[in-house]
Amino acid sequence: MMVVALLVVVVVGRAFQLQALDAQAFADEAAKKMQYTRTLPAERGQITDRNGVVLASTEPAMRIVVDPDMVMTNGADKRYAMSERKQQEAAQAPQAVSQILAKHLGGRAGDYLDVVTTEDSRYEVVERKVPAATWVALRDELRAGMDGDGKRPWFGVFAESDPIRNYPNRALAGNIVGFVNHEGVGAAGIEAKYDDDLDGEPGQQVFDSSTFGRIPLGTNVMTPPTNGRTYELTIDADMQWLAEQALADGIRDSGARTGMAVVMDVNDGQLLALANHPAYDPNSPGDVDPGDLGNPAVSAAYEPGSVQKVLTMAALADAGLVTPDTQVVVPPRIASGGGFVGDSFEHGTLQLTARGIIAQSSNVGTIELVRDLPKDQLSAYLASFGLGSAPGSGLPAETPGSLPGPDMADYTRDQISFGQGLSVSAVQMAAAVAAAVNGGTYHQPTLIKSVHEADGTEVELPERESRQVISEEASAMTVNMMEAVITQVGKDRAIPGYRTAGKSGTAQRFDPKCKCYNGFTASFVGVAPAEDPQLLVYVVLDQPRNGNLGSQLALPVVNNILQAALPRYNIVPSTTPPLEEPLTF
Repeated sequence: MMVVALLVVVVVGRAFQLQALDAQAFADEAAKKMQYTRTLPAERGQITDRNGVVLASTEPAMRIVVDPDMVMTNGADKRYAMSERKQQEAAQAPQAVSQILAKHLGGRAGDYLDVVTTEDSRYEVVERKVPAATWVALRDELRAGMDGDGKRPWFGVFAESDPIRNYPNRALAGNIVGFVNHEGVGAAGIEAKYDDDLDGEPGQQVFDSSTFGRIPLGTNVMTPPTNGRTYELTIDADMQWLAEQALADGIRDSGARTGMAVVMDVNDGQLLALANHPAYDPNSPGDVDPGDLGNPAVSAAYEPGSVQKVLTMAALADAGLVTPDTQVVVPPRIASGGGFVGDSFEHGTLQLTARGIIAQSSNVGTIELVRDLPKDQLSAYLASFGLGSAPGSGLPAETPGSLPGPDMADYTRDQISFGQGLSVSAVQMAAAVAAAVNGGTYHQPTLIKSVHEADGTEVELPERESRQVISEEASAMTVNMMEAVITQVGKDRAIPGYRTAGKSGTAQRFDPKCKCYNGFTASFVGVAPAEDPQLLVYVVLDQPRNGNLGSQLALPVVNNILQAALPRYNIVPSTTPPLEEPLTF
């Protein structure tokens, strides 16, 4: 009796503890087990060109998942013994579900059978990025069930949001836009640089649910997602296409290994086109070499060659050391750094104006002039033109290039005056030349025109840097010298109806693998109209096999692009004749 009484006391005490003392704690624990949280994904923002042409958007798609335990019981409540009919359905379910999956998703039923019969699993991913229409058709067939009347459906297959990032223009501007990886994370280009802003903030829904589904009067709290921002680029999709086609033609004709083309508004630094070759389709980034997934126009550093002479002359003109008519006696070669520097063409002693030095692209003449400019001033001018610093265009992996400091050796000063011994990116050089010809103001190059929240509110962007580098007078003198390159050297360099100015570049290519010079980089920069520069086109062809002169290989590409761009942007033809002023004395 004593034992029985003791047991009764213990049981009653425990019951009192559960019902009176710990009731709330156990109720809270039970409620937590009934409470579920579901993430509500945000929609990734669009990327468009300056005219609203969509370059990247998000389309609804689903991730197909299965609950193997539910498939193998066909949804039967395991708390109760299954009837004979339910046992038959459960036995048929894995094969039937596998066949339906194969029908709509492709592949063999046997492959899906392994997934839907995974032991001790309540969640397995079957397929990702499935179009919403495919899921609807698959779901409807599962609901129709074994008899096709919906009375005996197949259970255990579900769908979760798994949007597809789509690039409707395929390879157009692919190197700029970039792509997202399989997890929806930006992996290159604008998609990577602004991934957090484009991706938005996911929301969530918290609700109570039991074995029989959601509890109608239970907890139901929803925090809506914040969809991603939309990025409007400065790129003009039509101009981008034209630049890409012209560059591809130039690559073919020159036999170059790679190439870049920059189209820039010289008065504000906006990039209207930024073409790279090879390019890639962001819809299929896995189809190309990983090394081609970047944007060499901002990430590849190279020695610019004689295009650099534009900046050298601009600095000399601003310092009051040169005018286009400055007279220079140019010998066949000049001593520098324990050796000699010559020109790309054989000549005796020449009597050239500064204009003639640019037109003839004389290394020797450029060195003679630059030696009158202190090295610290030369370095400061080039830095103010943006050399030696990442330009901040809006793309990832920008190279700052390399620029010797004010303590550079004398022979280094000689080298950089004509484009060797320093390195730049194509965008960096384009922005620098734009400053030299637009009246002397450097504008930070940019690819971002505007950014908007999902509700249309415009986001304030950081102020882009602008600074006066040289005077308007020095800029006009620089354009004067560059116009001679078009009008007074060679044939067929002009564009009908427009005065243009330009400069070629032919540089030995530094190969970091062998730490030696190997091959060439051919380039040309053109600006128009020469009397009031508005547009700049810069083309760089790396390792050409059919020659090496920028004036022969890159100039035709520049002109092809300019001929399309000038009327497109309503730039009226020139009304004054091209300048033809002395190259010699």
